[in-house]
Amino acid sequence: MAEALRAYEAEPYSFEEARALSSELGLSEPVAIALVRRGYRTPEEARVFLDADETHPPSAFRSMDAVVARVLAAIEAGERIAVHGDFDVDGVCATTILVNTLRVLGADCDWLIPDRMADGYGLSADNMKKLADRGTELLITADCGITAIEEVRLARELGVEVVVTDHHQPGAELPDCLILHPTVDDYPFEDLCGTAVAWKLASALRGGASGEGCPGRLSPGVPGHPSPDAPSGTEADLDLVALATVADLVPLVGENRNLVKQGLEEVRRAKRPGIRALLEAAKCDPSQLDEGDLAFRLAPRINAAGRLYRADAGVELFLTDDEGRAKEIATELSRANSERRATEREVTNAAEAALRELPEHLLGAPAIVVAGAGWHPGVIGIVASRLVEKHHKPTVVISLDGGGGGRGSGRSISGFDLLGGLEACSEHLVGFGGHKAAAGLEIEASKLDAFRTAFVAHASAALTSEDLRRTERVDAVVGGASLGLELAEELRRLAPFGMGNPAVRLLVPSARVRDVRAIGEGKHARFSLHSGAHRALGVAFGRASLGVGEEDLVDATVRLEVNRWNGAVEPQVVLRELYPRPASEDSTEAELWWQRFEAELTRDLAEWLPVPVDVAPFERRVLRSRNAPAAVVGELASSGESVLALCADAELRAGLDREGVRLADYPGLDADPSLVAGFEHVVLVDPPPCGRLLDIAGRAGAEGHYLHRVWGEAEWRFALSAIAEQLARRPALIGFFRDLREAGQVTGEDLREALHGGRPQPRRAETAGRCFRVLAELGLVEGSPRAGGGEVRVVSSKGTDLERSPAFRAYGARYQEAKRFLEGQRQP
Repeated sequence: MAEALRAYEAEPYSFEEARALSSELGLSEPVAIALVRRGYRTPEEARVFLDADETHPPSAFRSMDAVVARVLAAIEAGERIAVHGDFDVDGVCATTILVNTLRVLGADCDWLIPDRMADGYGLSADNMKKLADRGTELLITADCGITAIEEVRLARELGVEVVVTDHHQPGAELPDCLILHPTVDDYPFEDLCGTAVAWKLASALRGGASGEGCPGRLSPGVPGHPSPDAPSGTEADLDLVALATVADLVPLVGENRNLVKQGLEEVRRAKRPGIRALLEAAKCDPSQLDEGDLAFRLAPRINAAGRLYRADAGVELFLTDDEGRAKEIATELSRANSERRATEREVTNAAEAALRELPEHLLGAPAIVVAGAGWHPGVIGIVASRLVEKHHKPTVVISLDGGGGGRGSGRSISGFDLLGGLEACSEHLVGFGGHKAAAGLEIEASKLDAFRTAFVAHASAALTSEDLRRTERVDAVVGGASLGLELAEELRRLAPFGMGNPAVRLLVPSARVRDVRAIGEGKHARFSLHSGAHRALGVAFGRASLGVGEEDLVDATVRLEVNRWNGAVEPQVVLRELYPRPASEDSTEAELWWQRFEAELTRDLAEWLPVPVDVAPFERRVLRSRNAPAAVVGELASSGESVLALCADAELRAGLDREGVRLADYPGLDADPSLVAGFEHVVLVDPPPCGRLLDIAGRAGAEGHYLHRVWGEAEWRFALSAIAEQLARRPALIGFFRDLREAGQVTGEDLREALHGGRPQPRRAETAGRCFRVLAELGLVEGSPRAGGGEVRVVSSKGTDLERSPAFRAYGARYQEAKRFLEGQRQP
């Protein structure tokens, strides 16, 4: 089964808005553009995002007062309290915070984490009975319970009062109990994870500063109550809030950015024995730790216990003050994580095999449902994610238990509501729950085929071909000169990165990948990315071969990071994807080519006499950039605004041609000065050969239009070489003469091929016409091309004085004038 088609796209943006952000906030252009693309279009909006200090008090939960009063009353009365969590990182961290807080406040409190295999997600009837038998009088849920209508009813019938704290999507009916939930309570920020909700409750209960406004707070000094110098718990528990927020894939925007930013600082301090032990087991340097370490090194170890065994170990790890015990648990979690990875690989291979065995009509379907007996239920969610990554389709992976039942886990793609898809197929399911991106289900094995048919049908109706194309969003377009340490460090201002705020993706257009070598036992690759005159060192994870030649032009999407290794600090690009550039097409049709060729044979040579030009003030706003021309042109084109790229020779600059760009050259502008009219951006890729063309490019604009002068030394040399070729200087004439001599007596298409020249880039029509005119005037060739209908041949190879040709002298005068002008334009 083939992988999904790939493409990249960049959201249109206002160049003016990006310039305002860059100017007022002191941001580099790529960072300013990335912010505008992500919706932070004004300096104030961008400043709020970058500051990442949004916060709301616990009292902003409408139900907080009532919940706090009920919990404090239970503590006062000595009621037995239980916290019912979940087996993932969010549930474990939420449970830890609530248990620790309640115990600090003097509560008689224990906890229950359901078994993933035996109990499944959330509250269950069996566990409600178990808690009642343990003497529980008040049950507080953590990261679960919002859809547990029947279970809450049963608990109350058994004499257990319930308080639900959760963040998952509520159903049409709510449990009959006190509820603390961002959406249900109209909290100002709806995207908190379950641990953040629990932390808000803990802050209110402890009476920390962020709990201000919550009534019913216990007074310090009362037996069983916190003393005045007791820790508030608000800062100390932010390490767990950050870990859970990143791991649970809630959007890292708004208040979540603040929570993770502060929480990362707390994790780096590593005051909690369990965090210290976990960092050591994961070989994380606390001083360099970032959100990626939370997501890919710490969180998987906590999740591993819940996936393969029981998640209680995570709660114990974070609650213990015993350094030795913390190390023992962290070591066990690392061992479980290694086992989880092996199990995951095994089930992934089995799922891919099951997918290949599906009927042909299902292989091409817009959704995937695969099932297998004995697949470990603890890893099917990860396996579903792997299949989505590869095939870019909503995927459900089901583990059949051999007893007529099965449990499934699903993951989705952008544009498809997975929970809505399960609701549409609910008649075939025993139960289900989750949200748009991820969900779980229970099913009878006999209903598998019916469910698969219904789910695929629903996806077929809901998804378009565009939805099924894997599209990579690009934040900014840069050249090699930008891929330095300064930009890498500035990009960290947009962190923490994660769901809703992905790491910034940069597009390096028309680049080359060289020096590729395998590293990491052949699993990864190092390479150098060449853009213009610059190169950047890079790494490609999970790819030992990149599949392109060293001279192939590619558009590369990368992340730019700061790499710290053995005391060295340097920028590093992390490859996301390579998009080969399409081969340049010959844009010159034969008829048009011959028209331009013939025109040069009869041009009035007086037109070539140098005419002094006074350069008028520019009407366009002039911007200078030292970024690679391909990057400047590509970025402006991606804005959606109109772009004209002017160069010395358009046929030799075909690599700049892309959607949204009109590529032209100075000879074309000379022939048609109206060419620049209407373009919002005119980019001077190479310096023009005379002041008149510079004047035309700058004057033909309107208010708000720009002239971008981007050439550097390489472009200056290219322009000088191009004008020598175009104006038939001696090297150009020698090459032209040799091509005709080798071709012999030719006519028709063979004649045009000879005049073009046997080179990768064909000789432009005007250049061929001027060279032919000079050689004809000197008697070195004879015949008439007649638009391919005549014959031409070389009649002499003897040396001659080129100055005898009037055309050569006229072209030379123009060349000298252009050379003098270009000398003054060596730097933009």
